[in-house]
Amino acid sequence: MSDDTYEIYAIKYGRHERNSADNFIGGDTHDVPMPLDYFVWAIVGKDRTIILDTGFDQMRADARKRKISKPVGDGLRALGVDPASVKDVIISHMHYDHAGNHDLFPNARYHLQECEMAYATGRCMCQAMMRMPFEAADVTAMVDKVFKDRVVFHDGTAEIAPGLSVHHIGGHSKGLQATRVKTRRGWVVLASDVAHFYAHLDQRRVFPITYNVADVLAGYDKVEALASSKAHVVPGHDPIVLDIYPAARPNMEGWAARLDADPKARSAAAQG
Repeated sequence: MSDDTYEIYAIKYGRHERNSADNFIGGDTHDVPMPLDYFVWAIVGKDRTIILDTGFDQMRADARKRKISKPVGDGLRALGVDPASVKDVIISHMHYDHAGNHDLFPNARYHLQECEMAYATGRCMCQAMMRMPFEAADVTAMVDKVFKDRVVFHDGTAEIAPGLSVHHIGGHSKGLQATRVKTRRGWVVLASDVAHFYAHLDQRRVFPITYNVADVLAGYDKVEALASSKAHVVPGHDPIVLDIYPAARPNMEGWAARLDADPKARSAAAQG
């Protein structure tokens, strides 16, 4: 592995059972089961491991009636990643399912778009509808890290390390950023919530929790342009990811996948 090429692991830590009508603005006439899987991602290089997003813990799962299948720390350790050894964590955005587990990475710097912090601490949070996907504890924990010199703010596009960069997209949340990673199969884009499901990309439809619909739709074009192909874009919550990518290890089928490996083709049904 060269210094600017990475392995990528998607680690599922939870699930929320829901129907397809809940996942699209305007609903879905089929209204079939379409659960959300919750992931964090480990980006493993020759001499560094970067974590994308930090998930939520059992207390938050109980409060929001979500199911944790494997705590984030346990999943990382099973892959050989010691959270205490991680030096850099990317936060795609500050929603509760991406920015929890505040103390899991005690030695890491956190990479965040500056406009996301402004959004999460500004006047929009005076509106209950806008603050619903945020947790005050997550936001205040990030503010605390700012005062401890543990947050690196970015404004747009920034290189985190050779072969790894973040790109402001917005849309779903004001400061949402995608992560572009150089791998053995080309440039992979970890979309996080730029696209929750492959269906959002395929059908150009929008998830109901949204800051700016126009930016969501423009974001689909942006992440596809950043990737080596459309098949190199990985959505943030789609269970299909675990079906089309190989397991990270033989005993990790169904909860950890290797995203720098070639995926299987998605079926026509899966493509909506």
